[in-house]
Amino acid sequence: MSESVPVGSAVPVGSAEPVGAAVPGPTAPRTIGAGSYDPADVTFLLTDLSDVALERPTEDREEAMQAGRHYSEDLPVEYQPDASYLRLYHQALERSARRVALATGVVAELVRVTRPEPVLVSIARAGTPVGILMRRWYGWRHGLDTPHHAISVIKDRGVDMNAVRYLTERFDPAAIQFVDGWTGKGVMTRVLTEAVAPLGLDDTLAVLADPAHCVPLYGTRDDFLIPSACLNSTVSGLVSRTVLNAEHIGPDDFHGAKFYAELAPHDLSRHFIETVVAQFDAVADEVAATWPRLWAADRAPTWAGWAAVERIAAAYDIPDVVMVKPGVGETTRVLLRRVPWRILVAPDRLDELAHVLALAEDRGVPVEEMADLPFSCVGLVRPLGANPTFHTPGARWRPEAS
Repeated sequence: MSESVPVGSAVPVGSAEPVGAAVPGPTAPRTIGAGSYDPADVTFLLTDLSDVALERPTEDREEAMQAGRHYSEDLPVEYQPDASYLRLYHQALERSARRVALATGVVAELVRVTRPEPVLVSIARAGTPVGILMRRWYGWRHGLDTPHHAISVIKDRGVDMNAVRYLTERFDPAAIQFVDGWTGKGVMTRVLTEAVAPLGLDDTLAVLADPAHCVPLYGTRDDFLIPSACLNSTVSGLVSRTVLNAEHIGPDDFHGAKFYAELAPHDLSRHFIETVVAQFDAVADEVAATWPRLWAADRAPTWAGWAAVERIAAAYDIPDVVMVKPGVGETTRVLLRRVPWRILVAPDRLDELAHVLALAEDRGVPVEEMADLPFSCVGLVRPLGANPTFHTPGARWRPEAS
């Protein structure tokens, strides 16, 4: 685990305590450490780009992405919520904390069936709060001091293989468990498989929620609001989304990210973790009763989420499924980071989507109710120009259901 360092401090790459013989790691000059999290909870294997100007206005980024620029080359301007939106976040957290704790316990126990002492590797950023919660569950329930590192996985660019090598040189590769927050279409599942399976690593992704039905390790397949999806860096350790830009990241470096120290007065990262952890005792019996039944059930991926996205793209004459963002987490991202066209919502889930409706109203985005929607909601990105050209030539590829 990482050494104790001041919150948000950059730390040398080699500061993670190795297990077994010490070996040299990649040569990235500095990482962002634990961000604003407790250094015992996570080590971000991300090059510190805090002093680099990477942010671009949302509309400029969208136009560039639809002209072929990769989204990982720069960053969106961090959305700063107003007081009314923050109230919605806190209300959502109050409603959902128990549910998040339950899903955390269930997926954590499923992982332990085959990895009694796992090494958690979360996908930064959305996977990192989940990795921390799983780590806390293992400590609370089983007395384990579980290693947890966060690495970058970027659609169409792949997994940060320098970070993977760093970890496999320090931990038993068979113990590594990749973790993310939720599934949308299942793109990250495919990216992970293509990158790590050839190395002999288990590419099975563990997530809190799997509404896309594309992974076998999950806490639930219900598309419910994970409150950390409501905000950006202020609930993710004050860490930006990850960056892979050759101007700033060399071939031997970890992928990069920024630490937004100036947002410290607004940081809710630790508050989110502690609020969910406080519910562990309340859900312990239900977790103990649920996970064995789930383990014995048929959890094989069907990729139903991707099939639904293809139907929606056809219905709205959308040129590429990359512009369809299913699930409450992905819809929130569309509203915070992209140029949204419209939002589709399931009529029976409206009571759970207050923050989505508020963001849509704020940005002037129409909301349409759609019966039989397999997700709580779906965000559609606005096409710019007659023929948007994305960086994802394989975006329509969908694995066969097993």
